[in-house]
Amino acid sequence: MAKEILIDPADVRRRSETSLGSIAVNAYEPDLQREVAQHGAAAVERIGRDMLLVREFELMLNAIKREGAYLGVEYVHAGPAHLSIGQEATAVGQAFTLDVDDKVFGSHRSHGEVVAKGLSAISRSTAESLNGALEAWSDGAIWNVVQDRLAAADFEQQAINYLMYGMTAETFGRRTGFNRGLGGSMHAFFPPLGIYPNNAIVGGSAPLATGAALYNRLRAQPGIVVASIGDASTGTGPVWESFNFAGMAQLDRLMDERHRGGLPVVFFIVNNFYGMGGQTIGETMAYERLARIGAGINAHNMHAQTIDGNNPFAVIDAMESARRHIEEGEGPVLIDCQTYRLSGHSPSDASSYRTKDEVDLWSAIDPITSYFARLVDGGVIAAGRHDELKSWAEQTVRAALEVAIDGSVSPRLNLRRDPEVMADLTFNNTVVDPLTTPAGETTVPLDELPHRLSIAKKSRVGVVDGKILSGAKAVTFRDALFEAITSATAKDDRITLWGEENRDWGGSFGVYRGLTEFLPRHRLFNSPISEAAIVGAGVGFALSGGRPLVELMYADFIGRAGDEIFNQMAKWQAMSGGLIEVPMVLRVSVGAKYGAQHSQDWSSMVATVPGLKVVFPATARDAKGLLASALIGNDPVLFFESQRLYDLPETVHQDGVPAEDYVTEIGTPNIVREGGDLTILTVGAALYRALDAAQELEERYGLRAEVIDARTLVPFDYTDLLASVEKTGRLICVSDANLRGSWLNTVAAKVGVEAFDALDAPVVVLGARNWIAPPAELEWEFFVTPADIIDAVHNRIVPLVGHVAQEGPGADGTLDESARGI
Repeated sequence: MAKEILIDPADVRRRSETSLGSIAVNAYEPDLQREVAQHGAAAVERIGRDMLLVREFELMLNAIKREGAYLGVEYVHAGPAHLSIGQEATAVGQAFTLDVDDKVFGSHRSHGEVVAKGLSAISRSTAESLNGALEAWSDGAIWNVVQDRLAAADFEQQAINYLMYGMTAETFGRRTGFNRGLGGSMHAFFPPLGIYPNNAIVGGSAPLATGAALYNRLRAQPGIVVASIGDASTGTGPVWESFNFAGMAQLDRLMDERHRGGLPVVFFIVNNFYGMGGQTIGETMAYERLARIGAGINAHNMHAQTIDGNNPFAVIDAMESARRHIEEGEGPVLIDCQTYRLSGHSPSDASSYRTKDEVDLWSAIDPITSYFARLVDGGVIAAGRHDELKSWAEQTVRAALEVAIDGSVSPRLNLRRDPEVMADLTFNNTVVDPLTTPAGETTVPLDELPHRLSIAKKSRVGVVDGKILSGAKAVTFRDALFEAITSATAKDDRITLWGEENRDWGGSFGVYRGLTEFLPRHRLFNSPISEAAIVGAGVGFALSGGRPLVELMYADFIGRAGDEIFNQMAKWQAMSGGLIEVPMVLRVSVGAKYGAQHSQDWSSMVATVPGLKVVFPATARDAKGLLASALIGNDPVLFFESQRLYDLPETVHQDGVPAEDYVTEIGTPNIVREGGDLTILTVGAALYRALDAAQELEERYGLRAEVIDARTLVPFDYTDLLASVEKTGRLICVSDANLRGSWLNTVAAKVGVEAFDALDAPVVVLGARNWIAPPAELEWEFFVTPADIIDAVHNRIVPLVGHVAQEGPGADGTLDESARGI
């Protein structure tokens, strides 16, 4: 399908100028009488109360870390405590405007955002609207403790006790915490109150919040999303990628009316002028005013402004303005909220990087002291009200602390004695309920899609009378993927696809060719070349209830999305204590013929990261079945595809690629060729070289090899492989991953232990050489060939009569190569 936008040289070459306009700095004008009239005296007092509770929670953490006690309650906390004392007006002002449906993603220093957002959500709720969600979370683990030890007649106070207990128990690693003690201080979150992951990776919440906002926009859901991140995070690539992703012009220009508009996300920069010890303005960053960043993003300058974060009303005003812009479809919004961290980076930080004079200047305008003094001077509250609320905050925090450290009611998970715990929390191994799955919105019915109809006319098997059909005559690997994707998207409207060149081009390797005619733009669109944002937005989209299918053009680009894959996609399911799901599929193409930066098989690298299912089909039939399985599953999956295979018809499975929908179990290898003398385990496209080698071994040397296609790396059921090794006594493992660090070394070690008595020879692992990948003309000196497999059998397993091995080191590597780093 041709592009809708004409690029006219007469327009783009015309002389003109671009004006970036102005950005407001501290434009809010305080007026207590107006503020009380606008919000009400009770709300104005609650702002002060909430700031006190936020601070008291952190004073408790600080006392526990420094002195081992708080208000007479003794405890030793081994974990971190990154404090934000002095930033309470920022957190409470931000949260004051937010509903339960609004989401906040925070940083490693987000105790304040957690408590403030929880308090705001509680104030906007009733017992009828909220208690059911509180009771249901974690099978009632928090609710039951609160009912037993922290119950209150007043709904609001009891809900606050729930909030403070859940956060305290989580901070101290207790099973009754928000995330069963697996998130901890830096990662706590609680979706029933709109509190989404707080992220220990600097700037890590920006792409996640972008994805959550994308979900709201494309699924037409209510609410705005806030990425509460620090000023130093603006030095990171994923944050800039998120700014652009959230403001993509196609959201305004090309989406249909129902889904049109910039993303409803506020990038709320908590600007305390420091990273850890480095000053952002004047030292580590190029800008002199953070809000200026907005001028480079879109025509609205992201509605950027700088505000006084010590004044909660200035923050409230900025947030209300941001919501108006978002409701008009003019997101994203950037708020530079200037504040100050009176505490150190952590309790062990002596603040040697800043002067006492500077700290004293900011202490003199402490936001809480200043706020209450202003209310007293204005006659809004009595002089003693500050002390009364301070006492209430102390009692609330102390009560939560006492219960959270009581092991009889707040125990920890026992991971060593019950290994099933982490197995169940890492992967849920569940699938969608077809009865509650919304049917997918498509442009044409599935059975009328032209490309699908053309595939239906092809042969379902790739071998006829012993001859391999050309890709034009048989269903290929690419076709099989297309069938799985179209079937899944027709059944489930939540599946949304994006990546580089996905729409008009049909994907870089043609897998999506014909899909543009099937899916409307809000379900299939091109992303910018922003791998971190592609994957990170997918994580946020999945956390919000969507089911993203996103793509990296080459496996080599995993490095551009490393954090988003390894720390975001992989970990939130487990860090939630298994209480949330990340149903996300990331397609990754493994290249060939393109040299050092486009021909690397990094599946083994990904397989080392806990929390990711790793799938690597080698046949058209398995490609369709495994992708179908991944798309209905509720776990995060990396789905690797070899570019060598896209045009290959089904030649392994005798019954070909079924036309009907089916699923192939993730985690079970496939015995492709039976034999009794040697087992060959392969990953990905190496299967076909192993089959060629097996045929030669039998025809020339009388050795019958059993060939097993791993199909998936994580999970991997060893049952069939061990049974094969018990039968053959010999095992050789082959993949296109570099030999050093190959996942197959893990397999070899496991088989060496579990099948030690059955082995008649050492397990041999073959892989790409530990070099850079060379250009196409030399690549078969780099990747494993059938000859390399036969040489390895001859040299390492059993001598082959009459065989002459190739010159030079084999694909199993040598000690000399290891000593030289190759």
